[in-house]
Amino acid sequence: MPRPPPFSDHHSLFLFLLLLLLSPTSSAFKFKEAPEFYNSPNCISIPSSPDHLLCSDQAVHVAMTLDAAYLRGSMAAILSVLQHSSCPQNIIFHFLSSASTDTHSLRFTIANSFPYLKFHVYPFDAAAVAGLISTSIRSALDSPLNYARNYLASLIPHCVKRVVYLDSDLILVDDIAKLAATPLGETAVLAAPEYCNANLTSYFTPTFWSNPSLSLTFAGRNACYFNTGVMVIDLQRWRAGDYTAKIIEWMELQKRMRIYELGSLPPFLLVFAGYIAPVDHRWNQHGLGGDNFRGLCRNLHPGPVSLLHWSGKGKPWVRLDSNRPCPLDALWAPYDLLQTPFALES
Repeated sequence: MPRPPPFSDHHSLFLFLLLLLLSPTSSAFKFKEAPEFYNSPNCISIPSSPDHLLCSDQAVHVAMTLDAAYLRGSMAAILSVLQHSSCPQNIIFHFLSSASTDTHSLRFTIANSFPYLKFHVYPFDAAAVAGLISTSIRSALDSPLNYARNYLASLIPHCVKRVVYLDSDLILVDDIAKLAATPLGETAVLAAPEYCNANLTSYFTPTFWSNPSLSLTFAGRNACYFNTGVMVIDLQRWRAGDYTAKIIEWMELQKRMRIYELGSLPPFLLVFAGYIAPVDHRWNQHGLGGDNFRGLCRNLHPGPVSLLHWSGKGKPWVRLDSNRPCPLDALWAPYDLLQTPFALES
C-alpha cells in the first residue's frame, strides 16, 4: 500500500482514501456481502456433489471474464443475475481471468461477497492471442482477455454443453433462465440479438470490401450485426465445428492485411453473422455506455427491457463517481457492491 502524503485538511485525506479505495489494484478495494438468494419451490433440485453441479444440464451456466479493471461491474452483474433469478441456486458461474493477474485475490473477492455462489475460475493465457491481436480504434479493446471468449469451449470442462456469455458492464432485470433456454434450432452454434438496421459495412475496411474473395464472405448469408456481449453458445457444436480455429484464421489474415478496425467483434461477425439464432432485443439494450460529453447520453431502445448493457466508452460506475452520470446510470447504482470509506469505518 502506498505511503500517504501529508494532509493539510480532512478534505485532502478523504480524497486520498477515496482514490485508494477506487484503485482496482488496491487492497482497500472492498465489496459488501450480497444477500443469499434461494430457489423458488418449483425449481428442479440438482444433486449437490461437485461433479453433478458442474456438469448438470439442468443448471444455468454463465460465463464472464474477470479482471481488476472491470471487477466492480462484474460484481454488479452477478448480483443482478442472482436477484432476478427464480432458481438462483441452480446457476453456476464460469469466470475467465488472465493468467498473469492475481487469480487468488479475484477468487477471494467473489467468494467473500457471494459466500454461497457456485463458481469456477479458469486462467486464460494471454500468449494464446498475443501474436494475433491487431491495434484497434480503442486501446481498451486490445486487452487479450477480450479474446478469451474465443476459447470458452476449451477452457470450460467439456461436460458443460451450453453457456450464457455476459460482458461485465451490464445488469439483468429478468430471469436469466429465459435467456439460457433460447432455441438454437438444428444448426446454430450461438444465439444473440441481431440489429439488421446497423450498417455492417462500417465494421470492415475498404480493403476488405474491395477484395471480391473477401467481400463474398457474406454473400447469401443475410448477415446482420450482433453484439458479442450477450450470447447463448452451444459449446458442443462449437467444439465439433472447431470454431475457435475459424476465428483465428480471420485474425491471422487481419495481421497480414488490415480488414477491420474493432478488436474482437469483427471475427465473430465474419464467422457467425447470418448463421445465428435470434434473441429478442430486450435481452441486450446495448450502447448505454455512449459518452455523455456535452450531455450526449443514450436512451433505451423502444420496447421491453430484460438486460441493460453499458457497451461503449462510458461506464456507469465511472460516471457516478465523477458526479457526471447519465440518467440510466441510476438503474445500475442499486447493484453496486463497492464499499465507501464511510462503510469501511462502520
